[in-house]
Amino acid sequence: MHNHLKNKSLRHLKDFFLVACGIISACFGLKSFLMPNGFIDGGVTGISLLISTLTGLKLSYLIILINIPFVILGYHQIGKAFAVKTAFAIAILATMLFLVPFPSITHDKLLIAFFGGLFLGGGIGLAMRGGCVIDGTEVLALYISKNSMLTVGNIILILNILIFGVAALFLGIETAMYAILTYLSASKTVDFVVNGLEQYIGVTIISEKAEEIKQFLINDMKRGVTVYKGEGGYGEHKEIDILYTVMTKLEMGKLSSEIRQMDPDAFIVQQQIADIKGGVVKRQALH
Repeated sequence: MHNHLKNKSLRHLKDFFLVACGIISACFGLKSFLMPNGFIDGGVTGISLLISTLTGLKLSYLIILINIPFVILGYHQIGKAFAVKTAFAIAILATMLFLVPFPSITHDKLLIAFFGGLFLGGGIGLAMRGGCVIDGTEVLALYISKNSMLTVGNIILILNILIFGVAALFLGIETAMYAILTYLSASKTVDFVVNGLEQYIGVTIISEKAEEIKQFLINDMKRGVTVYKGEGGYGEHKEIDILYTVMTKLEMGKLSSEIRQMDPDAFIVQQQIADIKGGVVKRQALH
């Protein structure tokens, strides 16, 4: 019981630290790069920046007002804890934008787009790692995707095309083009922070040398293997073992070459995996 409470406290502390770092990073990206130079981004933050640029309203007020519907949506879609953390994080971000002075770093447009997106995206990603969001785009996309044929990625793309279209109309084509660069920098940074440097690959292997390959995966590559019992559907109907394992992109070359040596006719399917928890996916030195 004591260990459970200790682990829970440590997890809450880690989440708080990640969200705090995320808020500082996002605030730095906004106040030191994007805001002084009239740059915008995609998503809900982009909408707030666009309205602020067009109307002169304070960004700190807009970020709270525009995110309120997404916090309510998050409460219904994901849960109370998520909504409370998100509301708290957005309130702190807005307060910091209003009260804390950050120096303007550069007036070079390319550097503003890249580093403004980098720090804003890093902040959004760290907040997501901490269990909340400081930009409600994903919450909206998740809600719409559950009630339509569109995927989350499609919805975010459509939303951003609308934002950049309005930016092009009211702020000029060049500003909209720099906004797209900022968004690309931010979205890639979010992916990097949330999913990590090592992207994992799910590998399905169908081979007559399944036992030999399984032993290689377990003993040499130190990977866990799941064995499915299947049946060949092409030509002769015979029982086969289907192997499934997970590894990093860096290790795929080694695995592929070894399998080709054992069985040149092996059927290998690779699938990119966003994130994994548990299991036997240890970091091993590449030999």
